[in-house]
Amino acid sequence: MSKYASPQFHVGLLHPRYWLVWFGMGLMYLISWLPYAVLLRLGRATGHLMMRIMHKRLYVAKRNLELCFPELSEHEIDNLVRENVENSGLALFETCIAWFWPQWRLNRLVEVRGMEKVAEITQQGRGVIILAYHNLNLEICARAMGSQVPGWGVYRPNNNPAYDYVQFKGRVRVNRGMIHKRDVKGMIKALKDGGALWYMPDHDYGPRRSVFVPYFGVEDACTTTGTSILADTSKAAVVGFSFRRRKDNRGYICEVAPVEDFPYHDVEAAATKINQVIEAAIRKAPAEYMWLHRRFKTRPEGAPNLYGDKDPRANR
Repeated sequence: MSKYASPQFHVGLLHPRYWLVWFGMGLMYLISWLPYAVLLRLGRATGHLMMRIMHKRLYVAKRNLELCFPELSEHEIDNLVRENVENSGLALFETCIAWFWPQWRLNRLVEVRGMEKVAEITQQGRGVIILAYHNLNLEICARAMGSQVPGWGVYRPNNNPAYDYVQFKGRVRVNRGMIHKRDVKGMIKALKDGGALWYMPDHDYGPRRSVFVPYFGVEDACTTTGTSILADTSKAAVVGFSFRRRKDNRGYICEVAPVEDFPYHDVEAAATKINQVIEAAIRKAPAEYMWLHRRFKTRPEGAPNLYGDKDPRANR
């Protein structure tokens, strides 16, 4: 039995200290019933508001884009930053969709291609590692894919138990469950049992259990070796995907494909392959990725800080 328990409802969650959370969740539920076109407008308006108050994060997003897309002009980078912040505001409303919409309504919004390949692998009793990445519409993506092949997600519990309970319930509506990010044994067991596991190796998680390999325009990006640990131990298949909003703003497209010739038992080659798969997915809709995170904060010994003196956390 895992020492990491799933959140359960209890009477203590009705304490007045959590009333604001319940009010917010009720508001999210009501908002979710608005027409999709209205939700898009509200989301982008929220993004414009964020641009006025998130100066530090804007710097991080712009610097990330400069590092990852050195071929773009400053004007093109600025446009991408603006679109990215708009999509960051929209992510709140896409979460409302993912957690509260009925399945029939979500099915009309998302087209999923290739998920039958994941189903074939799991039906054979083999686990599948889905190379997830922090796209801003991830909540909808997980719901859409889980409706076809229910899987397991990896998550960090929220510090607020009321919010954590609602978040957990929203994410397991069609999926099998959530596994604590520290519960590696639980992840391996889920894979050995033939489950599909959502695993996100795209962020910088620090130097422990990481290697420095190429990612976009950065030759030495700190990349976790966690995927290799899971794949080598469980012998699971590795699958990549891309998820993006349609250009006409009338829904989403999800494309799923197994990673060919995944290099098992070679952590550096595996990390390089993973970064290539994720990079290709992000390039299909770069404005929809979470660029507000300092992806390149961990550097090899002696290497310069890529965020410079303008970043208020550069020396931390």
